[in-house]
Amino acid sequence: MSDNGCGFPAPGLHSFLFKPMATVGGFEFNKVMLLALVTSVLVVAFFWAAFGKAKVIPGKLQMVGEAGYDFVRRGIVYETLGKREGEKWVPLMVSLFFFIWIMNIWSVIPLAQFPVASVFAFPLVLALLVWVLWIGLTFKRQGFVGFFKNVTGYDKSLGAVLPLVMLIEFFSNLFVRPFTHAVRLFANMFAGHLMLVMFTVASWYLLNSWMIPAAGVSFVMTMAMICFELFVQAVQAYVFVLLACSYIQGALAEHH
Repeated sequence: MSDNGCGFPAPGLHSFLFKPMATVGGFEFNKVMLLALVTSVLVVAFFWAAFGKAKVIPGKLQMVGEAGYDFVRRGIVYETLGKREGEKWVPLMVSLFFFIWIMNIWSVIPLAQFPVASVFAFPLVLALLVWVLWIGLTFKRQGFVGFFKNVTGYDKSLGAVLPLVMLIEFFSNLFVRPFTHAVRLFANMFAGHLMLVMFTVASWYLLNSWMIPAAGVSFVMTMAMICFELFVQAVQAYVFVLLACSYIQGALAEHH
């Protein structure tokens, strides 16, 4: 029985908490960590199987792998960084895209039914990885002065408002950027999972009451939400990688 007395088990933050599956040396291993680990294994195994023994005339698995690889390479990396600068970043961006996408897809897989990216720690670590890469690359390409101008948005033509703009840009680039990069992915997966849980539980709850017709409506909404989530999951992987490429492009571009 819920707190409001109606008996409906409303979803909430508890839907994102899992008991430890095992504890080793004080370290707790739960379902979300297992899904993240399986995701890593699946991505590595798929591309190993697809390209481990690549052939001139590709088989079905190699064709699928090439299509996915080429989508990220041409549709994201080349469009943002260009072919010459972007080629070296393709493996990283392909890895990020498929890792994030598979993490998200667990939301609609039976038994798993949970998007790993809805736990903030996972998108935050990925965003920090991109952020550290951006800082290191900016220093390497532009030196300290160029890095300072890049981070602060230095532009002497701004006149009297330049100090204020530099302060805002400094905090935005060094502190806000990784947070917002992570939150875009996290918030969408969190909200999507909460909606799926709500409609799924509502279908079950209404089916066991006198409001059976309403259960049918809720079930249809659940199916619609699943289809919509499949679209959002792919889009969020795309957006995360697109932003990562745009940050790298900013590090490579000379600041005048």
